[in-house]
Amino acid sequence: MVRRPDPAFWSGRRVLLTGHTGFKGAWATRMLALLGARVTGFALDPEPGPSAFAALSVSDALDRDLRGDLRDAAAVAQAVDGAEVVLHLAAQAIVSEGYRDPAGTWGSNVTGTLTLLQALRGSGARAAVLVTSDKVYRNAGDRAFVESDPLGGDDPYSASKAACEILAASHRAAFADLPPLATARAGNVIGGGDFGRDRLIPDLVRAHVAGVPLRLRNPAATRPFQHVLDVVSGYLLLAEALAAGTAAPAVNFGPAEAELSVADLLAHWQAATGQPVNWQRAEGLPMPEKPRLALDSGLARRSLGWAPRFGTAAAVAATADWYHAWAAGQTMAAASDNALRAFLNE
Repeated sequence: MVRRPDPAFWSGRRVLLTGHTGFKGAWATRMLALLGARVTGFALDPEPGPSAFAALSVSDALDRDLRGDLRDAAAVAQAVDGAEVVLHLAAQAIVSEGYRDPAGTWGSNVTGTLTLLQALRGSGARAAVLVTSDKVYRNAGDRAFVESDPLGGDDPYSASKAACEILAASHRAAFADLPPLATARAGNVIGGGDFGRDRLIPDLVRAHVAGVPLRLRNPAATRPFQHVLDVVSGYLLLAEALAAGTAAPAVNFGPAEAELSVADLLAHWQAATGQPVNWQRAEGLPMPEKPRLALDSGLARRSLGWAPRFGTAAAVAATADWYHAWAAGQTMAAASDNALRAFLNE
């Protein structure tokens, strides 16, 4: 039986969610609010321009909206105080930005996570989920990764996230005053409200609005694309298992179907929208990227009862519908809550 987050666990629960101004953080906040949780958000301000935070009216779903840098120990300690569950989503999450600013990427992802872990010691929290990435593995591209595979990462973003995995494991082994702690490794997440730079769906939406071709670095690259609601529900189920003492230390969350090429994802988008996707190869040398990435989510299925609800076509169609409604000026907080209720209650 496929499980969904349990309202009995989350109702009235004090939750600290870092990164609530980002794409996944915005959806996680609204899901938690619908489940009855009392959510404190801690993050930097959203990037200029359209954002999931604004489109989903995330501020309306929060008990507290705290802004700060994860490397500020005093601010992080204040945010952690009183939290029963911590969901750590805040990060510099753009691979290309890691090349542009490696020092900032390492500082945000590793030093920020270290600061949070130190604040969690002796805090009394019941569970902490640290979100890393599907890119933490030493990628030879020959098969889907399982949680016991070696860690690696050739680019600054991937390597910094692998370092967060080692940091979490080290703290878990060294400090008995930490709450139950696990890392979550999700695939390439799609869904309405993502406006990140150098990411496929946001770049596609921006190109369509501007009336210019979408520029692709590598249309043949394959990735484990999956819908944001499936991923966020996995994070919450992992937190529930941690609080119950039954969680694995690291868990993959991947799509229901096999990994998909960029070109095939665009074909799904074209089928969903009925509009041709005008694209061309980006000029210049491509950013170094692995040609294949795939995840094995068997552990999440066995240990958490988690399974994706969205197949690839449905995930792309739901994403396209969200952006169409947003472009038409609809109230996206209400529309997104309706989608969340349907997801949680099916």
